[in-house]
Amino acid sequence: MSRRGKVVLVGAGPGDPDLITLRGAEALGAADVVLYDELAARELLDLAPPGAERINVGKRGHDAPTRSQDDVTALLVKLAGEGRTVVRLKGGDPFVFGRGGEELSACAAAGIDVEVVPGVSAALAAPALAGIPVTDRRHAASFAVVTGHKDPTRASRELRWDALAGAVDTLVVLMGMRNLDEIVREIRKVRSPDTPAAAIMWASTRRQRVVTAPLAELAERVRESGLGTPATVVVGEVVGLRPMESRELPLAAQRVLVTRSEEQAGPLLDALGRAGAEPVHLPLLRFEPLAEPAALDACLERLADYDALVLTSANAARFLARRAGERGRPLSALRGMVLCVGPATATAAREVGLRVDRTPELRRQAEGLLEEIARCIAPAGKRFLVPGSDIARQALPRGLRAAGAEVDAPVAYRTLPPTPDAPEAEALRSRLARGGLDAVTFTSPSAVRHCLGLLDAEARAALSRCTVAAIGPTTAAALREAGIEPDVMPERPGAEELVEALVVHESARPGGSP
Repeated sequence: MSRRGKVVLVGAGPGDPDLITLRGAEALGAADVVLYDELAARELLDLAPPGAERINVGKRGHDAPTRSQDDVTALLVKLAGEGRTVVRLKGGDPFVFGRGGEELSACAAAGIDVEVVPGVSAALAAPALAGIPVTDRRHAASFAVVTGHKDPTRASRELRWDALAGAVDTLVVLMGMRNLDEIVREIRKVRSPDTPAAAIMWASTRRQRVVTAPLAELAERVRESGLGTPATVVVGEVVGLRPMESRELPLAAQRVLVTRSEEQAGPLLDALGRAGAEPVHLPLLRFEPLAEPAALDACLERLADYDALVLTSANAARFLARRAGERGRPLSALRGMVLCVGPATATAAREVGLRVDRTPELRRQAEGLLEEIARCIAPAGKRFLVPGSDIARQALPRGLRAAGAEVDAPVAYRTLPPTPDAPEAEALRSRLARGGLDAVTFTSPSAVRHCLGLLDAEARAALSRCTVAAIGPTTAAALREAGIEPDVMPERPGAEELVEALVVHESARPGGSP
């Protein structure tokens, strides 16, 4: 007996992937195919099984869809008819201007089983997340949700704007940005020009921005602020309940380049997201083990002889542990101290089973680590293991040897740039050239070299118009050597500290938010 297919209409919510319902996430986890709209958060696609087919049907507000609604409906019926479980992932709620009703009817007519999983509609979520209740017993006992997709001067025969705007206390308009001038003009026929109004762009996401103004001034304020789609418009006295202080995150709508590798970028990406930025991750570093690690292997054979293991990066810890595992030489054989340059390196060391004895409190670089070593262990006559990259600075081994220590500094891994024709390189040049970045972060001298080596004259000129942030003095020095003065450098190296410094820099600019 052949398997019976089905369609699940899932509301993705207003934008933040965390706002999908538990049942919606569960449905994605059982999907054979996901048909998703352009506005559905990409993180939600990761909830589907790795082997599930993912099809972008490209529907986004005013924009022409990649596929017509008839094509989408036919594809739903076809795929489910093949016995597959098809999730139709739609922004907001499937039945609030989402054409879910049309897809439900078509599937029912074809004898396809359909499940509906409601979602959080932007009609309710966007005002709420902007601090605007659509009802409030002091000001509003009713509200209406309408689409502004069509030109209201022509659609007025179908939708009585004057009657509707006068019949409810709060009016919520979805997909109305393109026709905002005309919509405001229609509403003003029955509403005072001083009626509080708001436009909320990218509600629930780190890019959320809110503009409030009297109804008569809303369209002009929106243009001045550069708000675009997707956005929700709210008109009514309840808008006046929004607290006066800004609810925007300090780096809202800032596009910030992160050049760190896939393995290391997580903390910086998370910190930028919490500050409201839109991280643009283009890894300009990749790491590989050595093809012939004879020197590293020799050090692992005499691991118990070292008085201290010194780790200057998280990668040094990971690749040392990886090779030790391959050679059957457990790191537990180490008897000496373990010193790490900073908390991220210490975390990586603990993850591979090492205890961490010390990290510098302030200067999280080679010089600071030398000072820490001098405080806890006299280097003279001691034996140190300092594994690192093939392009690692030699300041630490040199400093230890100058203090009378015996130092083995084997190469544990290679640091490589992308090739000039790699997708990451082309994406970097394109982003810079079209003004698609507000800030660029550098977290190592090698990232500086690799990035600048990929830029043509146009992209290099565009970089000079961005805020340039260095994670610490060593990286800042590499930028200066390349003729670029960093705009931002935290007092202490670290992902959180770098983002805090970016926030301070942004708030000091004209028009910046504290």
